[in-house]
Amino acid sequence: MSVLGSSVSGMPKTSTRPSHTCTECGWRSSRWVGRCGECQTWGSVVEQAAPKLGHISSAVPVSKAVPIGEVNAMQVTHARTGVAELDRVLGDGLVPGVVVLLAGEPGVGKSTLLLEVAARWARGGHTTLYVTGEESAAQVRLRAGRTNAVADQLYLAAETDLGTVLGHIEEVRPSLMVLDSVQTIGTAEADGSPGGVTQVREVTSALVRVAKRRGMAVIIVGHVTKDGAIAGPRLLEHLVDVVLAFDGDRHSGFRMVRASKNRFGPADEVGCFEMVDSGILEVPDPSGLFTSQHSEPVPGTAVTVTLEGRRPLLAEIQALVVRSSTTQPRRTMNGVESGRVAMVLAVLEQRCGLRLNERDVYVSTVGGAKVSDPAADLAAAIAIASAACNKSVPQRIVAVGEVGLAGELRRVPGTERRLNEAARLGSTEAVIPAELRDPREQIMTVHAGMLLHSVTTLERALSALALLSKD
Repeated sequence: MSVLGSSVSGMPKTSTRPSHTCTECGWRSSRWVGRCGECQTWGSVVEQAAPKLGHISSAVPVSKAVPIGEVNAMQVTHARTGVAELDRVLGDGLVPGVVVLLAGEPGVGKSTLLLEVAARWARGGHTTLYVTGEESAAQVRLRAGRTNAVADQLYLAAETDLGTVLGHIEEVRPSLMVLDSVQTIGTAEADGSPGGVTQVREVTSALVRVAKRRGMAVIIVGHVTKDGAIAGPRLLEHLVDVVLAFDGDRHSGFRMVRASKNRFGPADEVGCFEMVDSGILEVPDPSGLFTSQHSEPVPGTAVTVTLEGRRPLLAEIQALVVRSSTTQPRRTMNGVESGRVAMVLAVLEQRCGLRLNERDVYVSTVGGAKVSDPAADLAAAIAIASAACNKSVPQRIVAVGEVGLAGELRRVPGTERRLNEAARLGSTEAVIPAELRDPREQIMTVHAGMLLHSVTTLERALSALALLSKD
């Protein structure tokens, strides 16, 4: 006699009703809703078929499992694209079968960069296929002529159907394919319109399968949302091997490629480029772009060394402090985090005695640089104090350190690497946090030919530069 609630076979009953799952975070619901209840994403909840009941039988593996030490790692080697700055981010080039997702805002230069990559790859004797879904073949050819990106082994196709794209791959047999962009390609095998969650997932999955089977490198261009995130399902970033972000100031020609995921190399490297009329140029030494040259010292300027990934870059912070004409003083920031600068202003007033509550404060970076590194706190404080006291700081001095709310200075990662870069570019002095915790002591040492002022508090740092004027 069976017990009520159990199945006849003795196995627990399994629901055969279909479920609905969010493609972004995996949240499940018994019914369809327009907005995910977990991540609050609109249009990401899709229906999944009911699970099929039955026993899954084992299958004979095609290839046997072997000890990991016996696997030949030399079968997967990096091949350089010819664009050194991109190779730096990729981990010394592309490996066979890699799928790269490059995302960025409209007009930042994604197509220009990848057309240059495709041309240089083709000039190396490799067959390359460039598929565009946003432009016609004639438009791409016109841009290639302007940027000198024409090569014999570079094939061009303007398609928006996935099946046709796969047909071009079978016909051309490229070692590298560039798809611009994944949001413009659709397939009749999936629901929705091109650019939708389901379509983007299916198109990317198909390209990943083809890339792994043929050993073909694939670079996919992706769009971004108004918040700067990659458009489409979050699963898209999990499917690919490398995720790159291509960003830059719209009013500046400087561009950066950053890796947020890389299965075949470091995920904290940065490549630097500059957009010019003739295309895109590599910038192997970008530090000079973010500093200005003055014939003599100017009050309100200070230089720091930030880390973009593992790359040290010199950046100049400028400040202007004037008497306010309104009851509510202005605080205007450009290129720096307003929250960190507001904290530095509070520390300058409370811990160092600078009266700034009745003055307008303007803080900006040079060259369109965006500085969010806590190591720039000390340079921002020195620039503001210099502007408030109308006293200049020596030109060949850099400041590296984080400012705490108690007025203490904290060491930041990569201090030695930052100082070496500053010394290479001609800096002779540096102000850094000291290891000792006694605020009365100041240590002066020499590193890489630079005179180091090691201090424990912001007040001591300003005193060392003769910037403490409490008028």
